[in-house]
Amino acid sequence: MGKTRPSRKDLSEREKRGKLKDLDRVLPDRPFSKKSKESKESVEELLTRSSALLQTSQAEEALPLALRALKLLKKEGNSLTSRVLPALSLLAEVHLELGDADEARSFFSQASQIDPDGLIPESQGGGVEKFLWLAQLSEEGGKDSVAWFEKAIYILRNEISSTSALVSKAQKNRKLAAALCSVIEIYMTDLSWEADAESRCESLVTEAILVAPDSPETLQTLANVRISQERINEAAKALADSLTLWKDLPSGNEGVPDFPTRISLARLLMEVEMENDAMEVLERLVEEDDTSVEAWYLGGWCAYLTAERSKASQRFPISGAGNTGVRELEYEASLMSSRDWLRNSIRLYEIQDYEDDRLRNHAMELVRDLDALLGDAKDEDEEDEAEPEVWESDSDNEDQEMAGT
Repeated sequence: MGKTRPSRKDLSEREKRGKLKDLDRVLPDRPFSKKSKESKESVEELLTRSSALLQTSQAEEALPLALRALKLLKKEGNSLTSRVLPALSLLAEVHLELGDADEARSFFSQASQIDPDGLIPESQGGGVEKFLWLAQLSEEGGKDSVAWFEKAIYILRNEISSTSALVSKAQKNRKLAAALCSVIEIYMTDLSWEADAESRCESLVTEAILVAPDSPETLQTLANVRISQERINEAAKALADSLTLWKDLPSGNEGVPDFPTRISLARLLMEVEMENDAMEVLERLVEEDDTSVEAWYLGGWCAYLTAERSKASQRFPISGAGNTGVRELEYEASLMSSRDWLRNSIRLYEIQDYEDDRLRNHAMELVRDLDALLGDAKDEDEEDEAEPEVWESDSDNEDQEMAGT
């Protein structure tokens, strides 16, 4: 029996497959395939896509694109030219977002070697930012960080003096003030033993106030310097001025200082006995992020200080038998609030494996003292569970009355 002749349909399918194979030989990469798209993308396109991903918190997806752009630039012989700066800067930012400080520092360092004086415009990957980051990422800290900050400060001063645009000048002034304040912080901590530490701080904070008098961060730094000099009234005024600048602004407004800055503000307010203001700052912080161990701890410590200061000044009357004064009730409420805040802090500490043991130990010490004053809250909770309170509704009373008639 002969073979069955193939149908026209089968022939057309085979013809199509044959033609497609021929096309594959001629065009091995399809024009819309992923491989072809990647090979044809320019450096600018890769960097644009990578930057867009980074801005939408997709750092992991942004990384390979930026690396591919850098590879292409090096292949073209641009390893040590300014053309490579945008890729180096972007890769540093991507690694910062990924939490890899070592890699970020490496890319910023490479960029600083190509643009050592910050003369290349920021739009081309140059400018001052890399020096500010190298100061913050310095492994040595101390004098090494100060050296990087001073380079950035020198560049910013020059840029400000040559800038006529008011908006640009204001932005650079705030950036300069922030750099000056960062140097002050180093001289008040790591380099506090230096003979000229206080005079350096005074000079730097004076310049910071001159260039950015309406910066909350600058005013906080001024307050910190004044506290170290035991000029408490001046410190309190600077803190009040700082708080006034942003306290009525909604969360998310660019005029509101970042979370760590406001944590520092709360600490400073507590140091100058402005506990009510400190508590307002901390309540707002935990509304924004209720997982902050430090915010809950400071709130508990602040409430505790408020209660203790109230007791020390005897601002509430001693209660008579069966009669508790209003201020004494407020005192007790402050203690109970303190314990709640501190217990939240300890609970979050355990959940997050927080690393500040001194904070935890102090919080636990305070809770033990509060338990001794107020009674163990656990025992009170157990009593409440054992004897639940029964409420009688008005309708129940009416039913009982009708049953008795």
